[in-house]
Amino acid sequence: MAKGTLIAAMKIGRAAEDEFHDWYDTEHLPERQRVPGFLLCQRWIGAQDRTVSVATYDLSAAAVLKTPAYLAIGGDNLSPWSKRVTERVERLIRFEGDQILPGEALPPANAGGLLLNAMNIAPELEAEFNEWYDKEHIPALAAVPGVLCARRFRGTGNRKYVALYHLETPDVVESEEWKKARQSDWTSRLQPQFRDHLRLVLRRYVRGG
Repeated sequence: MAKGTLIAAMKIGRAAEDEFHDWYDTEHLPERQRVPGFLLCQRWIGAQDRTVSVATYDLSAAAVLKTPAYLAIGGDNLSPWSKRVTERVERLIRFEGDQILPGEALPPANAGGLLLNAMNIAPELEAEFNEWYDKEHIPALAAVPGVLCARRFRGTGNRKYVALYHLETPDVVESEEWKKARQSDWTSRLQPQFRDHLRLVLRRYVRGG
């Protein structure tokens, strides 16, 4: 069974920043860390915009999100604090899916940066899109100095595909090596066909930092 992921990206919006982080750190994230099948839970904030918040949860399988242990803390069973905070935020993406590349690899725990790319693609281009991503794009970017891990996911939500790149620092995506790795005729042909593209450059969240 493929490993799964849950990704929640939002802007703090009308929530107070100090309360938002207190809620995430003391209630929301710990609740999920206690659910069997949640393997690695990490928080990130925008490298340039600290009102952007992303949480990535690596799961033993996407089916963990259907278990009684998770359902007891999600959906209609959110705590009053969770309901109050989440009513004030601006949701960017909630993604649930399966890891499709590479295998069952988990990310490093010590990454200083993260790039999230989420998108849809026209059905008639989907086969070529996946071939490009798996055979050219991910291998090229994974080889860039400072890239610790590159993975792809397919799932549900307002985007079907997500790629996550764990980085030594967010600045890796500004390097000449990264820019060169992104350039190819195949890339130039397919990228204009992305739909609902969401790109977030993030740094590791450090409480009080």
